[in-house]
Amino acid sequence: MNLRDFKLEVFFGKYEFTAPYLLTQSDCESMTVAELLSYEPGAEQKLMDNWLGYTEVSGNPELKSLLASSLYTTMTPDNIVVYTGAQEAIYAYMNVLLEPNDHVISMFPTYQSLYEVGLAKGLEVSKWSITQKDGKWHFDFDELRSLIKPNTKLIVVNTPNNPTGYTFTESQIKELCQIASEKGIYIFADEVYKGLDLDGLKKPWIADIYDKATSLGVMSKAYGLAGLRVGWLASKDKGLIEKATKYKHYMSICTSGPSELLSIVALNHGDKLLERNMKIIRDNLNIANAFFAKYDHLFENNPPQCGPIAFHKLKLDKDMDEFCEDLVQKSGVLLLPATIYEYPDTYFRMGYGRKEFEVPLQKFEEYIRGM
Repeated sequence: MNLRDFKLEVFFGKYEFTAPYLLTQSDCESMTVAELLSYEPGAEQKLMDNWLGYTEVSGNPELKSLLASSLYTTMTPDNIVVYTGAQEAIYAYMNVLLEPNDHVISMFPTYQSLYEVGLAKGLEVSKWSITQKDGKWHFDFDELRSLIKPNTKLIVVNTPNNPTGYTFTESQIKELCQIASEKGIYIFADEVYKGLDLDGLKKPWIADIYDKATSLGVMSKAYGLAGLRVGWLASKDKGLIEKATKYKHYMSICTSGPSELLSIVALNHGDKLLERNMKIIRDNLNIANAFFAKYDHLFENNPPQCGPIAFHKLKLDKDMDEFCEDLVQKSGVLLLPATIYEYPDTYFRMGYGRKEFEVPLQKFEEYIRGM
């Protein structure tokens, strides 16, 4: 398999830990181990007593039971397999499901590995592209229907979407599942931002709606606990889950025991963590909206429907690679150009999930004033 460079990670490899002002991060504010443990009396002692041996391949049974009961409506622990982060889960799923001559339809733009693994396997991947109309993002379900071929095996979606913040409504989720079920097509649903419901509307996990759907979750994004490196797949297709579990034998084999324990603590208090992070996002959106109103001659403001990231547009004829490179070199502010997503035009990703948002935005404003 010939995988291309992961453009986002290559870009972050250059700047994520050197640029002083991060304005593009896709995760929410994290915390120390001590802060997380403070949510639950006795949790610190449990961590100290945690056995540092191998763990079960499919994941800690208590963690899987908690995921099934607290997040889903139709899942049991046997419907879930835990991975070392979301990336491993994506890679395992795509390799288990996809075969030569399969056709894949992927939402676009989106996280690169969601379509890149299929391309690396030599498969045809069609892009179901988002468009912007009247200041809002749109996906055309008639276009999705037109992309389906006799050999279409999989539809890949990401909701809330990275990088746009676009989010399917419940009726759109049901329409998506109906389209797939008519042809017996699988759905892979990257739902790593689920729970950050800025619109106040809770939507079902797609795997709860459709028997051939698999939902991806992770502790990194909505919960802001990327350092735990814990992700999971959930599906009612137990045969697929079994194959995905066996594929893990050739990858991490098992997940970190302490990370699984800390994930249990976090999920026991998941509502509090999500509310904490949504407050940060909402506060930062208020600050950003004032900024974009002030500079509406320069930018098109595209706030997210849900989640901590948005895809804004620069209203200038600029090379976005050069613009973002110049920005980080001269002001230390890191933004992500649309080219990272292989998306045309002058868009850039901005992140709203971190507490330290206002200072990077001020530095960005200083740069804009000096243009």
